Amino acid sequence: MTAAWNGVTRAKALSIALNLGLGMSLVGCSPSNTAAPTAPPPPEVGVVTVATTATALNTELPGRLEAFRTAQVRARVAGILQKRLFTEGSDVKAGQPLFDIDPAPYRAALASAQAQLARAEANLVQAQALAERYAPLAKTQAVSQQEATNAQAGFQQAKADVAAGKAAVQTAQINLGYASVSSPIAGRIGRALVTEGALVGQGEATPLALVQQVDKLYVNFTQPVADVMRLRQALAQGQLQRAPGKEAAQVQVLLDDGSVFPQTGRLLFSDLSVDPSSGQVTLRAELPNPQGTLLPGLYVRVRLPVAQASDAVLLPQQAVAHTAQGDSVLVVAEDGSVSARPVKLGPAPQPDRSLVLSGLKPGERVIVDGLQRARAGAKVRAVPWAPAAASAPASAASAR
Repeated sequence: MTAAWNGVTRAKALSIALNLGLGMSLVGCSPSNTAAPTAPPPPEVGVVTVATTATALNTELPGRLEAFRTAQVRARVAGILQKRLFTEGSDVKAGQPLFDIDPAPYRAALASAQAQLARAEANLVQAQALAERYAPLAKTQAVSQQEATNAQAGFQQAKADVAAGKAAVQTAQINLGYASVSSPIAGRIGRALVTEGALVGQGEATPLALVQQVDKLYVNFTQPVADVMRLRQALAQGQLQRAPGKEAAQVQVLLDDGSVFPQTGRLLFSDLSVDPSSGQVTLRAELPNPQGTLLPGLYVRVRLPVAQASDAVLLPQQAVAHTAQGDSVLVVAEDGSVSARPVKLGPAPQPDRSLVLSGLKPGERVIVDGLQRARAGAKVRAVPWAPAAASAPASAASAR
């Protein structure tokens, strides 16, 4: 009885299991679960709307400061250096004594030259008296004509000896003056290159110190010739206008911390030739430095006005793609479709901005952020681009 009951129970359980499996299979094959997956939404990109504005175009170029005048102080006579008369790193005036070289040999040379001059002057007096006495005697033949001629020649020779003696005295005075070394210009003097007790000027003009005029400086900088040619072409085609100003263009100097030096310089010249090794054109400006704040040799950046654009289109620099085929941007249409647009660029007015001369119209939307998620022919969802928020997606993308 028990065995028969167990058999019936197992048969019912098997039937229930088969019915459950069939039901689940039918549920899995229902039409609602076989629908195709939905397409992902278009990617989001940050765009800017093209607008024109009048702007002054500046270019920033690397430059180096140079002293307005530089003078090497050298020993012009030989001798032992006895004394240094200045403080290193101080400002000196033109003609200010800087070093003393032992003057004793030159004082002796001056005294000897003066003695030789005195002897020549005494001989001149005697020769002149003899010539004046023989001149009338020769007319009366009291003396021979030869004696009169010899007396006149002696007189002329004595005059020459006096002139030579005066020149020797002057030379000795000059050498004695050179024993006191003075500054040739006004400026700031550096460290002394020799010390007291050194023998200087023996066989060569020994450098003693360097004086540099720094109340105004030269700024030497270079510009790529390609930028110069591009600017000239844009000016010739009327896309840009020449920057207004005085006779010489005004330049600004930017320091390492990004601050602008308060004094404004003026452009002196632009080199007419191109350096074949670098393809650069050399320019020079003069910069006032009344407080001596800037020093020669300092590297700076020079901001130079080059032109004006009345209808300028300025885009963030990252919006422009540079390829071998040219420059281009991605433009988003009203329906969200993306298309590549070639553009022509001008000189950048700011380091983080690109100037578009042609290729865009006001009102068009250009992709700035999310370029890696957009391609020509695809669709995107455009949102206004904010510079502060643009760095976060870019950082996240690079982290991925």
